[in-house]
Amino acid sequence: MERTTMDLWVGIFVVGGIAALVMLAMKVGNLGSYNVSETYQVQAYFTNIGGLKPKASIKSAGVLVGRVVDISLDTENYQAKVSMSLDKRYQFSTDTSAKILTSGLLGEQYIGLEAGAEEVMLKQGDQIKMTQSAMVMEDLIGKFIYNKAAESAQ
Repeated sequence: MERTTMDLWVGIFVVGGIAALVMLAMKVGNLGSYNVSETYQVQAYFTNIGGLKPKASIKSAGVLVGRVVDISLDTENYQAKVSMSLDKRYQFSTDTSAKILTSGLLGEQYIGLEAGAEEVMLKQGDQIKMTQSAMVMEDLIGKFIYNKAAESAQ
């Protein structure tokens, strides 16, 4: 009888561990805050997206308002075309701007939207015209080192 009780506790512990791993995988895969409400898609073009990935968050004022659906290279102007799915509950004007931001110093990248003042709202298939690309850490370090080398050569 004592062996059965021990097996039961081991089984409960194993099931709890598997549940914790599933929750961790969903958090890492950005699936923890999946929303099934209606959405509309818009596009934006960036010269450099850094480490932005599909399913990345889209936030406005810190609130999750959508997800990145697809990232592709536009071969006509050689810029990254980012397709975004925004929740229909959140309407943005046509002069909204989009920036690629990083949460924390080395955190994941996401798109930040800043609403404009125009009265006409974005709709399915529209394009966000005002964009700001990602700041690439390697470029910043390279500029810093180059400037320091130029100062010491004088």
